[in-house]
Amino acid sequence: MQHRPIRSYVLRQGKMTPGQRRAYDTLMEKYGLNVEDGLIDPKEAILEIGFGMGASLLELVKKYPEQQYIGVEVHQPGVGRLLMGAQEAGCDNIHVYRADVNDVLINCIPDHSLKGIYIFFPDPWHKKKHNKRRLIQSEFIEKLSQKIKSGGVLHIATDWEDYATHIQSVLDEQKNFSLTHSKGDRPNTKYEARGQRLGHDVWDFVYTNN
Repeated sequence: MQHRPIRSYVLRQGKMTPGQRRAYDTLMEKYGLNVEDGLIDPKEAILEIGFGMGASLLELVKKYPEQQYIGVEVHQPGVGRLLMGAQEAGCDNIHVYRADVNDVLINCIPDHSLKGIYIFFPDPWHKKKHNKRRLIQSEFIEKLSQKIKSGGVLHIATDWEDYATHIQSVLDEQKNFSLTHSKGDRPNTKYEARGQRLGHDVWDFVYTNN
């Protein structure tokens, strides 16, 4: 029996606006990808894991129309919001999975195929008893290293100091990644803005896959 990773999220759907619902119902056929369809050709896409409401990902999609992006998110309102924005902007360089990222990585992404993976402000699960639910764990990072091509980038950001320490320790153990000194190309997110209002610092970890 295959080991099932501990979920790093709680599925709280929230209320969708009429626009988000309409976008989700009508645009998933255009932008959506299904885990059940199996392996895809990512075309050296950049994968963003957990894009939330999609504002920062949409900013990148519009800024770099020549770059393919794939977003993975479990929360339906956020997916609907991103699809609505992509359609309004006339973007055709974004595709979306509404799925658990572990399922996407295992079933859909070929090894050594992605140009990069972004994980911006994942849930810090800041209570010690919940730390095991953090997305960034050694097993998960090893899985990511298999999917990023040589020279590709892994970029993680957090505004929780304890999580930053944890991320640093996990990445320091990985022989497949080399730390760069670049902050990377990351738009501001609402989670970053919220953290800054609370007086949090922000830590960016940018690594190159060897």
